[in-house]
Amino acid sequence: MTTPRILPSIDRLRQRPTVRALETEYGRTAVLAALRDVTGTLRRELTDPGRSPIEDGEQAATAIEQRTASHLATEFAPSLVPVINATGVIVHTNLGRAPLAESAARRVTQLAAGYTNLEYDLAAGRRGSRNVHAERLLSRVTGASTAVVVNNNAAAVLLVLAALAQGREAIISRGELVEIGGGFRIPDVMRQSGALVREVGTTNKTRTADYAAAISDRTALILRVHRSNFRIEGFTERPPLDELVALGQRFELPVVEDLGSGNLLDDQTPDGLDEPPVAASIAAGAAVCCFSGDKLLGGPQAGIIVGAEEPLSRIRTHPLMRALRVDKMTYAALEATLLEYARGRARTTVPVARMLTATAEDIGTRAAALAERLAGHTVFEADVVDGVSTVGGGGAPGSALPTRLVRLTPRDASAANLTVKLRGLRPPIVARIENDRVVLDLRTVLPEQHDQLTAALTDLA
Repeated sequence: MTTPRILPSIDRLRQRPTVRALETEYGRTAVLAALRDVTGTLRRELTDPGRSPIEDGEQAATAIEQRTASHLATEFAPSLVPVINATGVIVHTNLGRAPLAESAARRVTQLAAGYTNLEYDLAAGRRGSRNVHAERLLSRVTGASTAVVVNNNAAAVLLVLAALAQGREAIISRGELVEIGGGFRIPDVMRQSGALVREVGTTNKTRTADYAAAISDRTALILRVHRSNFRIEGFTERPPLDELVALGQRFELPVVEDLGSGNLLDDQTPDGLDEPPVAASIAAGAAVCCFSGDKLLGGPQAGIIVGAEEPLSRIRTHPLMRALRVDKMTYAALEATLLEYARGRARTTVPVARMLTATAEDIGTRAAALAERLAGHTVFEADVVDGVSTVGGGGAPGSALPTRLVRLTPRDASAANLTVKLRGLRPPIVARIENDRVVLDLRTVLPEQHDQLTAALTDLA
């Protein structure tokens, strides 16, 4: 008769080899909790003879073992997993933004597992400063005198304003009071820094004369923000950076520029990518520039501040610096990424730079080969069509990089259902839907993931 009495005790279950192995892997406390949960569920099932086929103690013990193992595997599975980005969005905020260069990933692995000289001066044999790391390389690739690294670009803006403009006015064009990711707004960040927001001009037109008219003895700096996540078109005007620098010099005011994405490609910038190079802003005379490490630069999440020695010294010693500083793994990844730029090979070794500069012809060759492998698939039909990739990450609004897409037309299910299946694979494949078809953009599929993508799609049932 099927009753809860056939259930073995927790103590008896713990003597079984499978459960002992689970305790070795997951620990006694977690296994005990799982055994009790699973046994309680099975006890409730056994009160209804129609719900459970279990008829004796051995069957019950085996079922508990299996369910416990499955329960623990789910409980202990990491929530952060690798995915294949087939969306064509290069700096995909939801998918972790920039994938690291191979050299950067290796460097993180080398330094993460042991001790480092993060804040130790090896030559002097005493405490040093973490601020020296990456400084030399940042100066080399941007032309700036010195640099500071914090945990993201919003933090960089906050720190710069707190150090240089707390209690005083920062002049900014109304057309640059942007909202960044997650609903955070530049004027809110400015106010949190203690700076007073002094808006000038209009949404679509701001002239150098507007800045000049606003300058007073309360003015601390001129802030210029690159509109990295939207465009204003039509009847517009915005003074070039060198004009603002000349104005600042006239009144002995620093010009601070928030560049957002951090373009280090300089003269190698792809056509249609309207993102000012960092080196150009430094050359134009900006006293301080800040930008992200994990967008166009293609490195780890970081906020990078570069510029002249005097303002950077004040920034480096501000009390907020300790709250916003980065760890050894960020420095490791950032230095390795910057080395690729310094050596002039970022276009081939830094994934974001490689994706930005890849041609539609190169992508088309890969797309055609994949579509051929998928010919005659039982779940979908595959062909190749023209399309566009985008930069993403709140950068380069309106960017449209020509590409070739692998288009999947489901034979029975909807396109939405097919994307659900793709996301359920291991590793998950994240695609996009266009015109009721699933499209895969290989621009953002890493070369080392191409075989995984092919195998997963081929085996999809």
